[in-house]
Amino acid sequence: MQFKHPEILYALFLLVIPLIVHLFQLRKFKKEAFTNVKFLQKVALQTRKSSQLKKWLVLLCRMLALTALILAFAQPFIPHSESALKEKETVIYLDNSFSMQQKSNQADLLQKAIQQVLENLSSSQKVTLLTNNATFRNVNLTDLKKELLQTGFTSEETSLKTIYLKALTAFSKQQDTEKNFVAISDFQEVSNSIYPEFKKGIQNHLIQLTGDNNLNVSIDSVAIDTQEIENATVTVMVSANKKTSKTLPVSFYNNGKLLAKSSVGFTNSNTAKTFFTLPSHEMINGKITLEDDALQYDNSFYIQLQPQTTIQVIAINGTDDNFLKRIYKDEQFFDFKSFPENQVDYNQLENANLIILNELNTFPSGLSTILQEHVKNGGALTLIPSGKIATEQYNTLLASLNQGQITGQNSEEIKVTSINFASPLYKNVFNNEVKNFQYPTVNNAYNYRFMGNSLLSFNNGNAFLSEKNNVYVFTAALNNKNSNFKNSPLIVPTFYNMAMQSLPLPKLYYTIGRPNTIAIPVDIENDEVLHLTHQTEDFIPLQQKFSNKIEITTDELPEEAGIYTIRRAQENLGALAYNYDRKESNLNFTKLSALKNVTLDQNIASFFNKEANKNQVDLFWKWFIIFAILFFIVEQLLLKFLK
Repeated sequence: MQFKHPEILYALFLLVIPLIVHLFQLRKFKKEAFTNVKFLQKVALQTRKSSQLKKWLVLLCRMLALTALILAFAQPFIPHSESALKEKETVIYLDNSFSMQQKSNQADLLQKAIQQVLENLSSSQKVTLLTNNATFRNVNLTDLKKELLQTGFTSEETSLKTIYLKALTAFSKQQDTEKNFVAISDFQEVSNSIYPEFKKGIQNHLIQLTGDNNLNVSIDSVAIDTQEIENATVTVMVSANKKTSKTLPVSFYNNGKLLAKSSVGFTNSNTAKTFFTLPSHEMINGKITLEDDALQYDNSFYIQLQPQTTIQVIAINGTDDNFLKRIYKDEQFFDFKSFPENQVDYNQLENANLIILNELNTFPSGLSTILQEHVKNGGALTLIPSGKIATEQYNTLLASLNQGQITGQNSEEIKVTSINFASPLYKNVFNNEVKNFQYPTVNNAYNYRFMGNSLLSFNNGNAFLSEKNNVYVFTAALNNKNSNFKNSPLIVPTFYNMAMQSLPLPKLYYTIGRPNTIAIPVDIENDEVLHLTHQTEDFIPLQQKFSNKIEITTDELPEEAGIYTIRRAQENLGALAYNYDRKESNLNFTKLSALKNVTLDQNIASFFNKEANKNQVDLFWKWFIIFAILFFIVEQLLLKFLK
């Protein structure tokens, strides 16, 4: 037996006081002389013995009653386990990712988990609660209830390893406390499913929640199939995590109005396509919806289709530019202008997005300054040297643009053998990294000490095409006498993407949580800023002002999928569509039995019940109160009835 307040037991020493009073009391029997001495002596002897017995019994009852009272105030108890006596530190992780939208008994897993935590958590217990996007340290049930009821789903990526590291920092450094980490999740397998090494000194509990149905259908992506003057056709890719005989309707809305309906099925395949034809001459703020009972976040997809803004491309030529005219012939996308090197209209250069110097031996007077300003304002520049350049003049221009330096010339034939597939220029050009590609050759190339990224490289490791800050530098002339690059399949994607990268126009949609850079072709005052607004949300993205455009960058914001309006004061400049990443749509879950140093619990209620039983103690103070009352009653009965 143990005591909650053992210091009160020192009061037991006070019980010696009534004992001393009894032993040394001053009251004595007085003897009287009578005739019949024998008879009186016998009566006196009997009275003295009976009186002493009564006093001893009364004293015993009083001391027992006082002892019981002292023990009751010391609060004796017997713990059910050793851990019941330790101070508890508890960190609870509640997964609020989109996969927790699975249904269980008509309620999603997140809301069901919140309800069970609120029902089972002790009102006096303080815990630290972690979610994917929030932290609540050392709070009790009253403070936690409001926050839990307002917890919603988030697209923020968080691995269990990151959560566990946060939990470790929330625990104190005291060695005598029992530390409990409780993770409540469906433990879905996604790209960031990194599990930590669970520490032995911590009680690690994993509670895996499961839904009633593991079938989920999602809208994965949307792409423009064809775009003509009058109409544009978009392809909607839909996938299911397993085959099913269900046929699901797909609807297309523009500004809230239904434009078209279709349907998809997954009898023979896990993927399906459907098509919608849209007018291409007007702005489309589209929302594509799918009727599916499983996860809800991937049943809607937003796109923003607007009339194409032409990209201004200007070529200054020292040689034939027919290959450029063929690449930039589509007037819907490009406004291509070409000038001989001695007839340049410098006024046109101010509005250019991409300037191409096509095999110039030297630069016209004043062009270098204009090119510096062009690059400074966010424009792109492509440098194609001739076979006989003025090296000093080229190096002066390259130095002013913070680029590399030409150090010499190689007159041997050399082959281009390496492509930087990670570069934005070639990122989506190839389905995979080709190895048997027919690479171009070059007869004469300049030795270039570049300072940026090598996009195309020779077999000796030198750069054929490099890039830094939207300045593209070729190290060899591209005319047919020097190279067969114009006949290579690389020629079109290289120059096409140079132009597209020079003005990163709004895409059909963007993915939340990824860095996105969008160029808005507008000129604003120095004290003006652009806003992105959606319903009640309004935020100012990171933005940079150039002479003929504003580049905005979004990363952590926005957090909610939808169509966001680009605003300058009260003026609408366009819109952007944002969607959640679909990585959680495939319902695959981790088998936790392989993890070490963890305890697997069936559900939240069983975990809290087990913890309550483990921490339970048997209290005995009420019994000692009862004993004290009984002893006082016995004392009164002795005083009253024992003669």
